[in-house]
Amino acid sequence: MKRIILPLLLLLNTVFCLAQDNYDVDLIPANLRPRANAIIRNQETLVDMKAVDNVMYSVKQAITVFNKNGENSARLVLFYDKNTAIKSIKGEVYNEVGKLMGKFSQSDFRDESAVQDFSLFEDSRIKHFLPSVNTYPYTVVYNYEIRFKQNLIIPDWTPKPANDVAVEKSTYTFICKPAEVLRIKAQHLANAEETADEKQKTYTWKANNLPAVKAEPYSPLKHFYQTSVKIAPQQFSYFKHHGSYNNWQELGKWYYSELLKDRQALPVATVETIKDLVKNEKDDKAKAKKIYQFLQEKTRYISIQIGIGGFQPYSAADVDRLGYGDCKALVNYMQSLLAVVGIESYYCVVEAGTQKIDLDASYASMNQGNHVILCLPLKADTVWLECTNQKIPFGFLSDFTDDRTVLACTKDGGKLLRTPKLTTKANLQVRKADLVVDAQGNISGTLNTNFSGSQYDNRQNILYKPFTEQQKALQEDYNVNNIRFDKIEYQQYKDVNPQLTENLTVDIRNYATLNEGKMFFELNAFNIQNAVSDSKNRILPVYINRGFTDVDTVIYQLPENVIPFITPISKTFKTDFGTYESTATLNENKLIYYRKLSVNDGTYPASSYELFHKFMADVNVADHLKIILSLKK
Repeated sequence: MKRIILPLLLLLNTVFCLAQDNYDVDLIPANLRPRANAIIRNQETLVDMKAVDNVMYSVKQAITVFNKNGENSARLVLFYDKNTAIKSIKGEVYNEVGKLMGKFSQSDFRDESAVQDFSLFEDSRIKHFLPSVNTYPYTVVYNYEIRFKQNLIIPDWTPKPANDVAVEKSTYTFICKPAEVLRIKAQHLANAEETADEKQKTYTWKANNLPAVKAEPYSPLKHFYQTSVKIAPQQFSYFKHHGSYNNWQELGKWYYSELLKDRQALPVATVETIKDLVKNEKDDKAKAKKIYQFLQEKTRYISIQIGIGGFQPYSAADVDRLGYGDCKALVNYMQSLLAVVGIESYYCVVEAGTQKIDLDASYASMNQGNHVILCLPLKADTVWLECTNQKIPFGFLSDFTDDRTVLACTKDGGKLLRTPKLTTKANLQVRKADLVVDAQGNISGTLNTNFSGSQYDNRQNILYKPFTEQQKALQEDYNVNNIRFDKIEYQQYKDVNPQLTENLTVDIRNYATLNEGKMFFELNAFNIQNAVSDSKNRILPVYINRGFTDVDTVIYQLPENVIPFITPISKTFKTDFGTYESTATLNENKLIYYRKLSVNDGTYPASSYELFHKFMADVNVADHLKIILSLKK
């Protein structure tokens, strides 16, 4: 009997072992190892939309981490709130040969508020976990399930989350009822495998053998080329608000009707205050400017993300009473104030940030947009307002929301509009320096710089700081050895096209080098353009997010012991990416250095990167040019 049982047990054990996933690192295909700090061995994502208010989201994923640089890929972060419930989490950690090192569950995750530093009310929380493993490589396996009580926002599927992550196998399955109408946008993937019966229909996408890639500088934003699937159901539910949409017009209409309408009533006293405030103004733009100043003086920005407050603003009356609000609440409040005097305005959803991201005109969804601004379609011109910043000039959006497609939510439906562009010519930094060079090579003098366009914000982070902190920040920004600022002054000209002027008194010890009867120093003391890294065998287009123009004039008063003679210097480079010119001339004992660099925004072919690299390298070399002056004996 024992002879029969023992082989049977061995056979069962063998079958059991073969049925388990094997996470031995040696099984990873050799072609997926180069450049990978981590690799997704297997990921199975399942979305089961049982109803508009009951969506189950299940994930099983195994990630092998090769080194410390790949640890971020091993970290799991899950958000939850009243509309999102984490049903279960469990997982295991395996060593290099695939041997189980330990297990974990939801109780091992840290649970924290997702409240931001500038948030007053926010009911979002996060659970996060990172295995405590110091020996590489290792593999972490996560199994988790989340229930969404809404289907307005279905998480996008991006199987390859980062350049330094390879993917061995990943699948995404979406299940819904046969009658459900979906809008699907799949990018860089084969068509989904579709099945259907009387109970459900299923879509499955697969992504296999995706290698890690080297990051390419000046690449387009990754959503342009990243493998992904986005799904938006036509019929939806969100916090017991129901609706349907197929395009931006319908989504904007729902937004206005369900989230914005009837939230603009103001106290009688405030209505009278606004009417009195603008009673002497003749045109709507002047009225709007005064009301905007009233908004900036009365309110401050605080993030509020409670319940449907994630999309719905606090009422205008609440903001009027409390004196604070988030972007939605402050835009709604400003819109309400303008309505008092009959000025029409649009509540606009935008994807904010220094990187310019458009709302996708071909694919409407609530997943897009992270901020709200206000548009005033006045008769003479259109004015745009950023309502969360107490310091920003009237009508100026800055590089936070310029030049991108936004959704205007109106009573007639959604409209896609475009915010004004801050152009290469308008994004100006103009600097004039008058400096005295003494016989020991020290430099002192004045430095006056005017910032406008997107460069208007160059000093906003230090504008209101104490003098000592301004000194420290400027020393880092100018990055000149031994530089000291004896006077720091700023003047702001707040307008639709604002300007900021910086006036400095500077002192730089030992700027020039003295050696064997010569004086050496770099002509460009304050504005060296960095070179860009090389990018051989480039795949992606060259993308310059925003253009700019810098103009520098530096006048050096030379000491009497210098022989006033130089060979005039002139450098000029012209390319599609921009232009550069610099000159150095001598007028008696005044050495005059002039430099102008313009870089053009835009998207260029991948094959042109070599020319871009050369242009920026040539500029960098020219910026480092040293002048050699002979000293009198």
